[in-house]
Amino acid sequence: MIVTVAHGSRYADGNAVAAALTAQVAEQSSQPVLGAYVELCDPVFEESTTAGAPAVVVPLLLSSGYHVCRDLPERLAPGVGLTPPLGPDPVIAAVQVERLRAAGAEPGCPVTMVATGSRHPGAQRDLARACDLLARAWGGEVRLATMTGEGRRPAEVVQPGDAVSPYLLAPGHFSRSLREQSLAAGASVVAEVIGADPALRSEEHTSELQSPMYLVCRLLLEKK
Repeated sequence: MIVTVAHGSRYADGNAVAAALTAQVAEQSSQPVLGAYVELCDPVFEESTTAGAPAVVVPLLLSSGYHVCRDLPERLAPGVGLTPPLGPDPVIAAVQVERLRAAGAEPGCPVTMVATGSRHPGAQRDLARACDLLARAWGGEVRLATMTGEGRRPAEVVQPGDAVSPYLLAPGHFSRSLREQSLAAGASVVAEVIGADPALRSEEHTSELQSPMYLVCRLLLEKK
């Protein structure tokens, strides 16, 4: 059994992304797939796993941090496995590029990638790696800003004319706040978060990408 675990949000659209992603994974997997949350939304993931039941927990999180490195491992039932987070990964970077293009960003223009942020050392390494992957996929300069924890905030990093790429899986408080801060700093465009549109199915592609959500689903299945 696969149990996806999102952070959980007070915003319904954020939780809906996690539910939609879990449903799409279930369609592609031969194993039962259940969705759960760390907090703020039911079911809490402990309720989805029981001691002795074969299961693997897949965090719907984009980098290491408190939940991946400490919180979730301490709350796992005996015998339940835990995979790494979804990112950093070239698949995620490819999705970010698709989002930037859809937002109207000029190819190769400077980009500020904005992540939630964390004080965990593993998160700093992951975010630096994610930033590098996006720069390679985008073919231009990418700077990093964070909303919390270590690092500089969007107001300090975003320059007039920048395109902004949220390193967030779902909409919520941080996506709304970073959009406001980035536009106030002079950003030309702010792309959608990675999972903002679970139903996205573009029919025109210049690469092998089938859809951003398809790529994330594929990556999740590879992590199990």
